[in-house]
Amino acid sequence: WFTQARQNVASKYHSWYVWSDDRPKNYDKGMVFPGVQKAIWTLDSVSGKYYYHRFYKFQPDLNMQNSEVKTEIKKIIKFWMDQGINGFRLDAVPFFIEIPQKAGEKFELQYDLLADMRTYVEDIDKEAVILGEANVLPDENKNFFGENGEGMAMMFNFFANQHLFYALATSEVKPLIKALNRTKEIPKEAEWGQFLRNHDEVDLGRLTKKERDKVYEVLGPEKHMQLYDRGIRRRLAPMLNNSRKQLELAYSVLLALPSTPVLRYGDEIGMGDDLKLKERLSVRTPMQWSDDPNAGFTTNKTAVRPVIQVPPFDYKSVNVEKQLSDEKSLLEWTMRMVRLRKSCPEISYGDWEILDVSSDNVLAIKYQWNGKHLLVIHNFSPEHAGMKVNATLAKHEAKNLLQDDDDFETLPDELQLAGYDYRWYQLNVTSDAKE
Repeated sequence: WFTQARQNVASKYHSWYVWSDDRPKNYDKGMVFPGVQKAIWTLDSVSGKYYYHRFYKFQPDLNMQNSEVKTEIKKIIKFWMDQGINGFRLDAVPFFIEIPQKAGEKFELQYDLLADMRTYVEDIDKEAVILGEANVLPDENKNFFGENGEGMAMMFNFFANQHLFYALATSEVKPLIKALNRTKEIPKEAEWGQFLRNHDEVDLGRLTKKERDKVYEVLGPEKHMQLYDRGIRRRLAPMLNNSRKQLELAYSVLLALPSTPVLRYGDEIGMGDDLKLKERLSVRTPMQWSDDPNAGFTTNKTAVRPVIQVPPFDYKSVNVEKQLSDEKSLLEWTMRMVRLRKSCPEISYGDWEILDVSSDNVLAIKYQWNGKHLLVIHNFSPEHAGMKVNATLAKHEAKNLLQDDDDFETLPDELQLAGYDYRWYQLNVTSDAKE
């Protein structure tokens, strides 16, 4: 399309892209990859015009004002849905729906495009989901979800994610609590995708510089571990020094957060990264299935990019096959926790509140739905912590869902938590101890 667009202005494909005869004034503002990318408008040597690209210069943006482009996108969606696909990740949603201007980096956004796409997808399959990537401030969420939930069906909760990493780095939970509360109110028809890692860098752009520097110091202290002046290009296991206790805490938190948890491939076995690869490619190495050549990812002589071969994250030491045969492995633990999460639908559907537990390091969330009550507690500190239980809650009997027995015991006035400890309690709310 672009080849035809640049060679002939009379081609229908020319209007499928965004052009300018003159170099726009703010041609270098609003770049997605600062420090690597040089502009969002680049001179095309064939047409003699400047073309628009929010990402790299070899990725010209399609013009979403063009009706033929919209039709083509729907054709592509239907093609994949006809193959049985019933879910899509919509990348960089704000850039997808923006109306580019020749100057400036604050563009008008067409939120109706999101509602139109959702309607189209659900007309084909009402169970299909579009998971949007929109790293925006909480006040903007309603624009992307839609006033009545007619926009994105799901969005990644970047705001909570960044403050979760701050908590993992500093043990301080107050900023995370504020972030969760600020992203609490969304339409009933919408859902958050809560996550730890994805296939990009850990984006810390919503933190203050002071907060970001604290996270850098602990999780990405070396310059080559950082990226785009805003993030960290490492996987979770290396960031947490491959500490099993911290990894369990992090994933227990993820599974216990409101809405839907999203797991990144390889994190369930504690995969590492390859910092010799450029930019985001460091966390995009092949999945480590076994100790076969190329980690069992392919039978070709080489994989799409190198598999990790340096201990302790080398594919011969860290792979699915090996961990499936070890009942104490991270994979087996993750599968048990996923089963536990599935047995607690109140996390997805219920009302929730964050409890005041008189500790700067402990996050306690209580859920209630359809007569079921759940209490999840996490100590982000490596040190012992005491957690005060409010008087009403202390009257309840509780069963520790992480233990095999079915015994209920009355909650004490204060719970004692070891470093990086986590608890999942089913509460037995009796008529004598109603809230």
